[in-house]
Amino acid sequence: MTIPQGATATLAEIHGAGCIRHIWITVGCRDRLYLRKTVLKMYWDGESEPSVLAPLGDFFGLGHGIARSYMSLPFTTVNHEANEGNYGGGIALNCYFAMPFSSGARIEVVNECDTEIGSFYYYIDYEEYDAPLPDNILRFHAHYRQEYHTTGTQGNLFEQKRNYWELLDTPNLSDTENYLILDAEGTGHYVGCVLSVDNIDPLPVIRKLGSQEQVIKEYTWWGEGDDMIFIDGEPWPPSLHGTGSEDYLCHAWGMHPKAYLYAGASIPENDPKHPDRHQCTSYRFHIEDPILFTKSIRVSIEHGHANLQENDYSSVAYWYQTEPHKPLPPLPPVAERIPRNMRP
Repeated sequence: MTIPQGATATLAEIHGAGCIRHIWITVGCRDRLYLRKTVLKMYWDGESEPSVLAPLGDFFGLGHGIARSYMSLPFTTVNHEANEGNYGGGIALNCYFAMPFSSGARIEVVNECDTEIGSFYYYIDYEEYDAPLPDNILRFHAHYRQEYHTTGTQGNLFEQKRNYWELLDTPNLSDTENYLILDAEGTGHYVGCVLSVDNIDPLPVIRKLGSQEQVIKEYTWWGEGDDMIFIDGEPWPPSLHGTGSEDYLCHAWGMHPKAYLYAGASIPENDPKHPDRHQCTSYRFHIEDPILFTKSIRVSIEHGHANLQENDYSSVAYWYQTEPHKPLPPLPPVAERIPRNMRP
């Protein structure tokens, strides 16, 4: 199909009970950032507010509008080798999360690109049931958030000529300043997230040439930010409190260009095709180890140790829960979703 600029297209309007088992999408669009500018919405059982709200690429595990092949259990993407790591271009997007419903499902796509989407191809594979689902069957949810940029709790360290690595004993006894990934109410289980970071916060390296002092920018490591998961409104400390971002993402000693079933990097930060770019996307799926909650859940992560760094963060959280769900915050305007290095 063709989707005019600014238009909303309905991909599926399913009546009765059933379960979506697989979604495949590929797009032909002249806007290089269509993966970030095209919005995916899903509604279950006649609800007026979406249960899924995310940019197209981010939903399928690709942040920043970048196209890249990777394989995980719930998502796979397939890209032409010549297009790997580029913005936009043709790529196949696949989702295997089960999406049950009792009285109907609707899937929409909103074109917020600078031009029409000339070609939008898709499959939605689903089962139909003769009777409504049992009341205890949870509904699938996904939501995109971003913070461009995060604010360091001690200000801009580069301007202060302070070394981040000398501040690792700074305490943080709250999630108040953390980057928020999920804030949900109800009964359900959290099944993971995609986390995208644009590592733009420089580390000051001071070099002395005689009596002259020169400050050089070097990029530091974003992954010392701890994950914190508060379950059912519990007080500090949370039940789940990690030791670093790459630890939560199931890597160690940094993030590596590996993509596995449950965790990995769909977009590695150090791309030899784009050496001046410091954008990465990583994922962690709790398929075998879902995090259960009966009243609420709050998932967040520090942006650098003790929230000392000022980078651009974005994410998609995935979870199942009872309805009605807490209304999802609206997406940032499309102009604010554009990666910093691609803005006019």
